[in-house]
Amino acid sequence: MFKTELNFIKSLFAPQEQIPLHEPRFIGNEQNYLNECLKSGFVSSVGEFVNKFEKTLAQKTKSKFVVAMNSGTSALHIALLVNGVKANHEVITQSLSFVATANAIAYTGAKPIFIDIDEKSLSLSPKALRAFLKKTAFIKDKKCFNKSTKKRIKACIVMHSFGLSAKIIELKQICEDFHIALIEDAAEAVGSLYKNKALGTFAKAGIYSFNGNKIITGGCGGVLLSDDEKLALKARHLSTTAKIAHAYEYKHDKVGYNYRLCNINAALLLAQLEKLGEFVENKRSLAKQYKAFFKDNKNFSFVDESKDEKSNFWLNTLIAKDENTRTAFIEQAHKEKIYLRPAWQGLHSLKMYKNCQRDELKNTLKFISRIVNLPSSVRLKD
Repeated sequence: MFKTELNFIKSLFAPQEQIPLHEPRFIGNEQNYLNECLKSGFVSSVGEFVNKFEKTLAQKTKSKFVVAMNSGTSALHIALLVNGVKANHEVITQSLSFVATANAIAYTGAKPIFIDIDEKSLSLSPKALRAFLKKTAFIKDKKCFNKSTKKRIKACIVMHSFGLSAKIIELKQICEDFHIALIEDAAEAVGSLYKNKALGTFAKAGIYSFNGNKIITGGCGGVLLSDDEKLALKARHLSTTAKIAHAYEYKHDKVGYNYRLCNINAALLLAQLEKLGEFVENKRSLAKQYKAFFKDNKNFSFVDESKDEKSNFWLNTLIAKDENTRTAFIEQAHKEKIYLRPAWQGLHSLKMYKNCQRDELKNTLKFISRIVNLPSSVRLKD
């Protein structure tokens, strides 16, 4: 079963004992920059590579401000805090996402509300969001409140699934209409564009992740992006233990967080960032081959980008005709050491979030048990 599909996947990658889902590639200045970092003695949260990385990423994304942190989760937590999210608030997001999206909301003490996904983008649905807010929310003094809980709906996090773009323009307009702060969880979308603009730069705050399984990595790492100087300065302050600048004294004026990216990780990331464009084109070539192969497949359909976007295709994605087909495909692949994976478990179904408010999640429930992520690493030339 699935012999043709699995043989095709094998043919896309150089012969090897196993085919991982997504592995890092170090083919640039990584070793040179790491050696330079080690020689400098600055390997922790102070060092020139952190500054160089922030500046270079800002130039590439055309974001005015970039604040480097130790993970995408940390960056998302700070993004919520600088947008004023507190313990008595609620934050809308999607159930189809990695658990870090909901966890960052929980860190603030706020409660997540789970809204359905769009069937094309697999990200937050504008139609579902507007319908929920029309039915459930009311506006008072330019603030959005939940009719049932009376709590303020302070923010909305949209996660760009698998590197594909959400319908971000529509979502931004809805959030403006209802006086809700929009935050982009673009953890998977580094290098992806929508209408020639970098994902992560549409909202007041956006974040990227540079975990080991992302398109570029520092082993760890994340950033907050914003064009709002006041917000960015606050994010930098909170993420560096809220330390007041002084030549030698340690003074802190808020409860801060030790989230600053280390210089040694930034050295690795700077080298990786220099290869981002090459990596994106490499992965887009792979996606083109997957798309062509699965075009007329009776068991699977390929999830493609829209006409207005240029995706990094972080993880190439299929929708199986049913859950049994998906499971059988993954199990057979794993026997042959081809490490496909399903989507995450729906956040609304996790025991710590199962009592949170949600809409019907019609598309979420329709697709989440049928998603297959394909091996999507950057392919090296022989």
